[in-house]
Amino acid sequence: MRLRHPDGTAVHLSYCTNVHAAEDFAGILAQLDTYAVPIRERLGTDVLGLGLWLAAPVAAGLAADVAARQRLRRALDERGLEVVTLNAFPYQAFQAPVVKHAVYQPDWTTPHRLAYTMDCARILVDLLPDDAVRGSISTLPLAWRDPWDAARASACRRALDDLARQLHRLPRPVRVAFEPEPGCIIETTREAVALLGDADTSVLGVCLDLAHLACAWEDPAVAVDRLRAAGIPVVKTQISAALATPYPRRDAAVLGQYVEPRFLHQTRGPYGLSADDLDEALSSPGGEDQPWRIHYHVPLHQAPVPPLENTAWMLPEALRELAGGDTALCDHFDVETYTWHVLPPASRPDGPAELANGIASELFFARAQLTALGLSTTS
Repeated sequence: MRLRHPDGTAVHLSYCTNVHAAEDFAGILAQLDTYAVPIRERLGTDVLGLGLWLAAPVAAGLAADVAARQRLRRALDERGLEVVTLNAFPYQAFQAPVVKHAVYQPDWTTPHRLAYTMDCARILVDLLPDDAVRGSISTLPLAWRDPWDAARASACRRALDDLARQLHRLPRPVRVAFEPEPGCIIETTREAVALLGDADTSVLGVCLDLAHLACAWEDPAVAVDRLRAAGIPVVKTQISAALATPYPRRDAAVLGQYVEPRFLHQTRGPYGLSADDLDEALSSPGGEDQPWRIHYHVPLHQAPVPPLENTAWMLPEALRELAGGDTALCDHFDVETYTWHVLPPASRPDGPAELANGIASELFFARAQLTALGLSTTS
């Protein structure tokens, strides 16, 4: 979907397709008809934006095959779909039975991460609508925090310099956005400034995931001001909500319903609690007497299992900082709830139609947040 900021900026709103398990070209085409077209029809919009996720093998194939890229572009156009942003954080197998720490591999210390990202960039150049100002690609925040040493830091720096050089050679503008996430080398905006402040910010910046921002207990206004002062652009914003509870001791049994084997659910408190997964937090004494925020992307528009809460209350404040001022500080917004299939059983969608309905409801919610700030809908 497209919106218009009062300053004239075209603002793109999409949903991230990493919620779907397709990892080959045929599967990607099939998911357009199974999910994307029904979502667009439910929203009543002429054009629906997709934050496309392409697993590394299919990205390599598309990057090497111009005819396949043209076929994908035609398939999008024929269905009223457009792509201005790709999610290149998960490398492959993101909906496998167990993902956990594997999502951080390969990281930016390896040539594989650079090659995958540039494959995605070359694909995006051919998928961008003719009138799009630029494309964006989100990626992991360099690496998981351990192991980390001077040699790995130097390898990341060389990779980012090489990435910037290659992005400048593309025929259309594409920027890459590093996404702060709990447990990683870049977990907070303060760390983003420290580690990205001397990067080429004409093509490199930050992807601000609002669930991650909440889990880091960062104030949106302070975070956005910090990035702006450092000259680091918010290339992309992922509109997401984290799971939360003010009383984890009281809610331990209900929190247990969200323990699952596929994804990491890093848990953070304001007074020192730092657990790499929800089951670890539940089994570790000493953290129950402070509120918890859990890296578990829950649907934007509905409450989690009572009495648990989510951090959707932060979204208006964060979006106001990014899109509510005199100028738009970000023009790519992507709803990213990839956990629909691992929610507690009673909260999971029953089949593709229910999942499409749920994603459409999230997009209704996100669009309403943006139009409340004065943005107008154009498609």
